[in-house]
Formats: sequence, C-alpha cells, structure tokens
Amino acid sequence: MTQPNSQDKNNFLYPRSRYYGKFQPETLAFNANLQEFAQRISYISCLETGGKLSPEEAYEQIKALWKELKNSKKELSIGINK
Repeated sequence: MTQPNSQDKNNFLYPRSRYYGKFQPETLAFNANLQEFAQRISYISCLETGGKLSPEEAYEQIKALWKELKNSKKELSIGINK
C-alpha cells in the first residue's frame, strides 16, 4: 500500500469544486474564497457539535470568517456594476 502524498492529503482535507461561471479573475478568486469559507464553516460546525468548541466560540469564529468573506467581495469589486 502506498503512502498518500501531501497533495492527496490536501485534496482530501480541502476539496475544491470546479468553477463554472463566466471567467473573470476576480470571480474566480472570490469563488476560491467562498469555497474556503464553506470548508472552514463545516470544520467549526463539526467541532462545536462534537463539544470541542463552545457555541459562543464557534459563533465568533464564524462571524470573523464572514467579515473576511465580505471584505474579499468588496476588495474584488464583486456585485458592483462597472
């Protein structure tokens, strides 16, 4: 049996879906940020459900991630008519 390499491990732990929207560099970057947001929310949710994080701590972490995503959207000018 072969040992998984770090790329296999990263693909398993941090899966990425293909982007199907209209290609623009900023929308592609935002999609990557959105996928990372969703993955991290999933981890936080599982940790809270498993008793490893308090509900308050989970809420604060999710709130911080949401702020990061909103800032990303603003910096990339997503949703602003140009």
